[in-house]
Amino acid sequence: MGGMSERSGVPGEGLVKGLAVTLKTMARRSTTQQYPDVVPELPPRSRGVIALLEENCTVCMLCARECPDWCIYIDSHKEEVAVPGAARPRQRNVLDKFDIDFSLCMYCGICIEVCPFDALYWSPEFEYAEYDIKDLLHDKDHLGEWMVTVPPPPAHDPHGDPSKEETTAARKAAAPAARPAPARPQPGAEQGGGAPS
Repeated sequence: MGGMSERSGVPGEGLVKGLAVTLKTMARRSTTQQYPDVVPELPPRSRGVIALLEENCTVCMLCARECPDWCIYIDSHKEEVAVPGAARPRQRNVLDKFDIDFSLCMYCGICIEVCPFDALYWSPEFEYAEYDIKDLLHDKDHLGEWMVTVPPPPAHDPHGDPSKEETTAARKAAAPAARPAPARPQPGAEQGGGAPS
């Protein structure tokens, strides 16, 4: 009963409003984007394909472990690096294989977010369809080719908080120059032979 009292208006008012929207839309000229001939203007931060910056990858395996689809395949080996002055050589991981299967990928972006060394990036390129599904498995060389299509990061918001690097640089510039330490008394000067008479 409460609902009946809240309804007020002329019967068929909603139908008239709907028809008015339809008539207004019918009077407008339609615009069709001619896709293959005209390249579409994609919004910023579009998710197309994932690009790999191989020299930043430390084979930490975080991207492969966090991927909900298990579509990232990584293989590596250890290599000894001689460090001058060190007692023994150090070891580092060398990336042998980094594949992403885009037939399984759901473009969630978790791998890019968890990468601690910025080795993975979004590229807005979306035209990489294949006739064979096996060709959607991109190896590290193919993923590296997408890096040229990665747009530069957006400019920092002038009204936002300054970045860590800017804050640290400003603090170092504002710090006064290091003052020289006060002279210490000589050990034998205080133990002299008493006051002169």
